[in-house]
Amino acid sequence: MVDYDKMAIEVASKYKGKIQIIPKVPVNSLDDFSVLYTPGVAAVSRAIHQDKSLSFQYTYRWNVIGIVTDGTRVLGLGNIGPEAAMPVMEGKSLLFKYLGGVDAVPLTLNTTDADKIIETVKILEPAFGGINLEDIESPKCFYILDRLREELQIPVWHDDQQGTAGATLAGLIGALEVVGKKPSNIKVVLFGTGAANIATARLLYKYGVPYGNMILVDSRGVLYRGRDDEEQMKEENMWKYELLRQTNKDNVTLVEKAFEGADVLIAASKPGPGTISKDLIAKMNKDAIVFALANPVPEIWPDEAKKAGARIVGTGRSDLPNQINNSLIFPAVFRGALDVRAKTITDEMVIEAARELVAFAREKGLNENYIIPKMTEWEVFPRVAAAVGTKAIQQGMARVKMSYEELLINAKNMIEKARSQMKTLA
Repeated sequence: MVDYDKMAIEVASKYKGKIQIIPKVPVNSLDDFSVLYTPGVAAVSRAIHQDKSLSFQYTYRWNVIGIVTDGTRVLGLGNIGPEAAMPVMEGKSLLFKYLGGVDAVPLTLNTTDADKIIETVKILEPAFGGINLEDIESPKCFYILDRLREELQIPVWHDDQQGTAGATLAGLIGALEVVGKKPSNIKVVLFGTGAANIATARLLYKYGVPYGNMILVDSRGVLYRGRDDEEQMKEENMWKYELLRQTNKDNVTLVEKAFEGADVLIAASKPGPGTISKDLIAKMNKDAIVFALANPVPEIWPDEAKKAGARIVGTGRSDLPNQINNSLIFPAVFRGALDVRAKTITDEMVIEAARELVAFAREKGLNENYIIPKMTEWEVFPRVAAAVGTKAIQQGMARVKMSYEELLINAKNMIEKARSQMKTLA
């Protein structure tokens, strides 16, 4: 068995980090500095001073994002702080480059205060074309995202919310097509009420799953109107409270009842095994779809879920079929958003990304063990980027207008170049 922990330490020690900044303009003589720096650079600065939008044309801002975290909810490690979060953010930067051709700079902040994080990002806005929020604890992450989306003129995205929700939606669209069910008629149990599942519930609703057909389950049980902590929830987590008010149309109060006749289970809770029992899966409807997304061990193993009656099972693991991975979403979404200089990333743009992922998988042949593309199928990323960019233009969120074909070619060239560059590293 491969010891990935040992290998990760060895790689970290050898390379002393996963990323670096290198020039992309050749320097052949001292005269080049007169163009690249003083005195020539003053002309570029004067032009941008007259028109700030030229910073996207004359500097690397057009293709760079900041990855912002306070280190309070890192992978499965929890609150480990900004220094310990850096290796994860570097890994995220690597994925952005390899899968999307996007330059990403880790920004691990030494504060856990939501308003200070917001103010810091606002101050940094002129340096970036977009912001990716990462591994920030719930419910603080909702407040930060909502504020920054309102107040910044560049795309702001929280991958634990929108990225996971987008990948989950893509998997669900593919799975529903395989089992022959429609989103408007399904009953969905969302097990876990952290950033991922709250965002997923909201995106499913935008896609066409009625809130009344969803039931959310947290560590205390089912969310239902009249629960004894309802008022406390209203004060401490308004995003969760809003879903309590809108979901669970029959006001079911027991977890067992929630699973009865459910068509879909989306679990984003604590790692298993045994977090979700076979008895609960057995209560679900025929041709049930189960997404057990906890890492490194899913809430229930696929074999157990299938023995209990599930037809399609997805997890967060790459060594099992149907990996529901936000890495299929965030690199391409930002590629498309940056290429059209989008002002924001809308839910409709995320839905379009999910649809394009399924369209790609459909062409390959959807089946019970292939409801969503694999990360190794890199050809899907330019298609998703072009779809996202096109939707941004249609919604009036883009500063630059390009055709779908132009967006596709550009994204393909950017991603191919990044992949080629990384393959030459030793």
